[in-house]
Amino acid sequence: MITLTLKEQPSVPLEAEVVSPDVVAELTADAIAALTVFLGKRQCRLDDFFEIEGEASEEIDIRGDLSKIKWIGHGMTRGRIRLDGNVGMHLGAHMKGGTIEVAGNASDWVGAEMTNGLIRIRGNAGGQVGAAYRGSLAGMRGGTILVGGDAGLEVGMRMKRGIIAFGGRVRDFAGLQMKGGTILLRGGAEIRTGAWMIRGTIVSLTPLDLLPTFAYACDGTPPVVRVLARHLRGLGIALPHEPAEGAYQLYSGDSSVPGRGEIFVWKPAA
Repeated sequence: MITLTLKEQPSVPLEAEVVSPDVVAELTADAIAALTVFLGKRQCRLDDFFEIEGEASEEIDIRGDLSKIKWIGHGMTRGRIRLDGNVGMHLGAHMKGGTIEVAGNASDWVGAEMTNGLIRIRGNAGGQVGAAYRGSLAGMRGGTILVGGDAGLEVGMRMKRGIIAFGGRVRDFAGLQMKGGTILLRGGAEIRTGAWMIRGTIVSLTPLDLLPTFAYACDGTPPVVRVLARHLRGLGIALPHEPAEGAYQLYSGDSSVPGRGEIFVWKPAA
């Protein structure tokens, strides 16, 4: 295992795309220390900012407050990264495999345009979780993102596949222009959920203030929710789906696109 311990907070955000199992897995400690990171326009060495222990491993432990460290796990395809504090923007962006675990909070663009792998944030996340970058037609295309707390704007924007689950509440435009995949909102969302949604599924365990372009269809527990419940159970997340517990109200839309997305809102049994 490779252990990186932050020496001190950088003065401006530090771009550290090299902190990835794909980069360090075959390197000696000296080679890892010499990897290039960017502080603004300045090229620096990784060991200018981190104490480094271990070598040649697909497992990376990172210690310290990394809220100013960006692009960790960018494009990674394998291995595991564990962070014991907060982390900055673009964590796991374009990720293709492996696992990232964060004990604290994460900033914006977690798992942006990822295609596979698992990201688990124990605390809160910023905006654009699993989203498409500006100008891109597709966001997340696969994989799983689990956020234990709240999150910001535009989560799942233009996502096509994969699962994003939130334990807390998210802000406006959850599932904006969604094209597929599944978003679970255990704590609900603010306004404009599913705006311009084309396809995909949003499940909320608390009532939502839906746009008028979503039409009520029926009550029940559809097969897609049962499949999601089984999958999430293996990740330690319980999703109600038994008839004795209640039912889901199905809304379809967004008819302004027009779209054929589905929003399921849980209604507990009386």
